[in-house]
Amino acid sequence: MSLDLGRTPYAQFCSLYQNLGPDNVTKDMLAQVYANDVIFQDPMHEIHGLKKLSHYFISLYSNVISISFDFHKAEGNESSAMMYWTMTYRHPKLHKGKQDIRVEGVSLLQWKDGKIIRHQDIFDAGTMLYEHIPVLGWMIKKLKERLL
Repeated sequence: MSLDLGRTPYAQFCSLYQNLGPDNVTKDMLAQVYANDVIFQDPMHEIHGLKKLSHYFISLYSNVISISFDFHKAEGNESSAMMYWTMTYRHPKLHKGKQDIRVEGVSLLQWKDGKIIRHQDIFDAGTMLYEHIPVLGWMIKKLKERLL
């Protein structure tokens, strides 16, 4: 399911992530959506500034075989939003690159002057990565079973 967000900052964000791929992520693409002094956070990183964010994304995307985002829901106003999404990706070192990995998440966004100044991704890092590493994945799954 895709959202129709018109020509809004929400739409620019969705368009960016739906068009990024292993072969085409550039600082110029990110600069269309992100401010120079952006703060980006996810469960594993905190990055300050567009230059560092660009390096992170270029490195991240160069290591995947494929990646896509499906945006399900958006809530917000003129200066902030929550974007609900599913990321699907394949990584050559996880399942030999032959299995899609799906991760549900939410992006918390803040805008100023039409550019994102703060981006926080919330998702289960275990679902994204750790559960797919052979021994570690088995231990995490067993731990989750005991807690639930």
